[in-house]
Amino acid sequence: MGYIDSDSLVKKASFLRLQARSLAENMKSGNFRSLYRGQGIEFSGVRDYIRGDDIRSIDWNVTARMGRPYVKLFEEERELQIFIIMDTSASMLLDCGSKLPTKYEAAANAAALITLAAEMNGCPVGAVFFDGRIHFSCKPQSGKERTMLLLTHLDKLPQKQTNGSVLANAIIGADKILRKRSLVFVISDFRSADWENPLIKLAQKNDLIAFRVLDEFDRALPSIGSVIFKDVESDIKMVLPTSSSRLREEWKNRNESMQWRWQETCLKHGIMPQFMNVSDDPLQLLNAVFEAKK
Repeated sequence: MGYIDSDSLVKKASFLRLQARSLAENMKSGNFRSLYRGQGIEFSGVRDYIRGDDIRSIDWNVTARMGRPYVKLFEEERELQIFIIMDTSASMLLDCGSKLPTKYEAAANAAALITLAAEMNGCPVGAVFFDGRIHFSCKPQSGKERTMLLLTHLDKLPQKQTNGSVLANAIIGADKILRKRSLVFVISDFRSADWENPLIKLAQKNDLIAFRVLDEFDRALPSIGSVIFKDVESDIKMVLPTSSSRLREEWKNRNESMQWRWQETCLKHGIMPQFMNVSDDPLQLLNAVFEAKK
C-alpha cells in the first residue's frame, strides 16, 4: 500500500473535522426516506406517504385534512446509516497535467468529509473500495475507530493497481452488506459497464446519491497535435489527431451524451445525481446537496 498524497487525510483530520460541522447539521436535517423506516416510540411529525410505506403508519386525520396520504414519524427512527461506494480505478487517478487534483483526490476529500460528518452525528458508516477488484469493504459501524480506518484507506491505494472497474460488483456487494435502509454515496467517474441494474436495485431499498466525478478531459480535448492515447483501464493504445476539430467535437459530444444518459437513469429511478468537478470545493458541493434534500 502507498500514500497518494504526502498531505494525508489522516493528518488533516482535525482540520476536516472543523469543516464537517456544517455538513453534519445539514446531514441531520436532510429529507431522507431512510430516516423514517420502522417503528419508533416518540411521535415527532408527519411526512408524505412514499410507495412501500407500511399503511399502518398512515396518519388518517392529516391525510383527510390535506387530501393526500401522510405517514407518522417517530424520533427513534432518525438514526441514519451511511455507506460509501468508492472508485479507486486507474481512470480516477489520471493526472491531467494541471494543478487541479485528480478525480480520486477530489472524491477522497468528499468521502472524508462525509465520514467525519457521520461520526459527529453518531451515524454508523461503512464502505467498499474498488478498482479492477474489490480491495476493501466493511459493514457500517459508528465511532472514531471506524472513522480513522476509512480515512486510512482513503489515503492508501493497493501497491499494484488492477486494470478495469468492478463498479457493478461493488454495488452488488453493498446490497448484500446493508441489512437496513441506508444513505448510500456512490462516488465514481462511472467509466464502467453493467452498473445500471445493480444501482437501480440498490436504490429500491436505500436512499442513493450518485456523484459522477469529472475532470478537464471530460469537458474538452485540447488541441496538441497527434498524441498517443492509452486506455488506463485496458492498456489499449492508439494515436489520435487532437488538432482535428471533428475529433474534438465527437469527443465532447460523446462525453456529454454519456453524462446525460447517466443523469436520466438516476432521475428515472429515484437516485439523486450530482456532478463533481475536480475544481469544485467538496464542502460547498456536499452542503448544497444536503440543502437540496431538505
